Amino acid sequence: MKKKLIFTFYINIIFLIILSLNTQKLKADEIFENGRKIFLDKGTCASCHTLSNAGSQANIGPNLDEIRPDLNRIIMAVKNGIGVMPAYDGILSEKEINAVSHYVYKATE
Repeated sequence: MKKKLIFTFYINIIFLIILSLNTQKLKADEIFENGRKIFLDKGTCASCHTLSNAGSQANIGPNLDEIRPDLNRIIMAVKNGIGVMPAYDGILSEKEINAVSHYVYKATE
């Protein structure tokens, strides 16, 4: 009886760990997809940037597939603008800025 309880306890722990890992992956996938939608629609990023994952081909801004910017650089550019790119702070929410930045970063890894 005691061995069965210990075994059940460990099975439950393993199940919770696996469930937790899968939930985190789903959340990351949701952020990625939300960021993709923002890139294509509300953020209008695709009108200026080439990004193969988004199916966009434009040459006003840099080709994101080529420069593969790091996450902090993306967040700063989206928030504050850079060159002819406008600042999206106040246009996009903090959550949207983080999602589109996450998307661009992961899509160019």
